[in-house]
Formats: sequence, C-alpha cells, structure tokens
Amino acid sequence: MSRIPAVAPDQAGPLIKLAYRVMGRRFDEVPEPFAVVANHPKLFTASAVHEFAAERASKVLPANIRELAVYRTAWTVGCSWCVDFGTMLQRLDGLDIERLRDIADYADSPRYSDDEKAAIAYADAVTATPPTVTDEQVTDLEQRFGRAGVVELSYQIGLENMRARMYSALGITEQGFGSGETCRVPWADEPTATA
Repeated sequence: MSRIPAVAPDQAGPLIKLAYRVMGRRFDEVPEPFAVVANHPKLFTASAVHEFAAERASKVLPANIRELAVYRTAWTVGCSWCVDFGTMLQRLDGLDIERLRDIADYADSPRYSDDEKAAIAYADAVTATPPTVTDEQVTDLEQRFGRAGVVELSYQIGLENMRARMYSALGITEQGFGSGETCRVPWADEPTATA
C-alpha cells in the first residue's frame, strides 16, 4: 500500500474518472501512480498530458534502446513499480523480457547489442549522483543514434529518474504488470472505497 492512498473512482472528479477509464482500457488496470497523483488534480492533469506528449514525441530511438535505458534507470533507483511496468511495456513491444534477468551484468552479457550496452551505460552515468556522463560517451551515442536520439535518450532517462524517485518516495510498489497479471486494484486496500 502506498504512503499516500490512491483516489478511488467514487472519490474522483469527472476528468480523473475519464482518465481511469482510458488507463483501464489501455493497461487492463489503473496504474497506481496515476491514482495516487490524483490527490492533486492539477498535477495529475499536468503529469498525464506530459506523459502522453513525451510518449508520442519519443520515436527517434528504437524501442529496445529507449525501453532498456528507462528500465535500467528504474532498476538502479530501485523503483519496483517502474521495473514492473517497464517489463510490461517491453513485453507489449515484443521485446525479449527474459534478458532483463541479466541487466546487472549487461556489459558482459551476449544478450545485449553494443548499441544497447552503450545506452544502458549512459543511463547509469545520468542516474549517478552526481552524474558521470563524459564528452566521449555523448559523442559515441551521437554517432550511434544522432543528436535527436541523444536528446531523446537523455530526456527519457531524466524522466524515469523523476518517476522512479517520486514513486519510491510515495511507497508505490509493483502492481503485477510485468507478469501479465495485475495483482491488485490501487484503492482496494481502502476500507471505505469502492472500485
């Protein structure tokens, strides 16, 4: 259960109810972070618009590069919800999720391409505190993915750092997306709420 309770549909305003229906249709379940952020309707709206726009705009990189870098960021920060959801996104994109078991040893794993290894190493460098990105690393990534690709990769890694740190701080944990089976409704633990 998250540290801040999720907003149940019967407690939500019309816009949030609509967003719950859309997310429920898209993912077969309402993602818990959306239901927790719904406690602040203006930030909920800003976050939903931003996520939608970032998803639509991020089409320069191949999905495997973007998703692995985002996954590695979530894994590094330790956000179980983000790792769970990221696994589902990779599965839905038709990517090999079995190799995620090797993410700790990606540098030596034959299951990752050189491009994927470079993106994962960059995710590590961006996520480090303080960041450890080098000029040589950015030059290499630019040769691999172009300038727009480096910007997209940096943006997505930065966005995942924000998500993973926020969700971890709020105590939001895995929801069962990665297994293909949702394990709980975010507001089901609330004694007076109805789904």
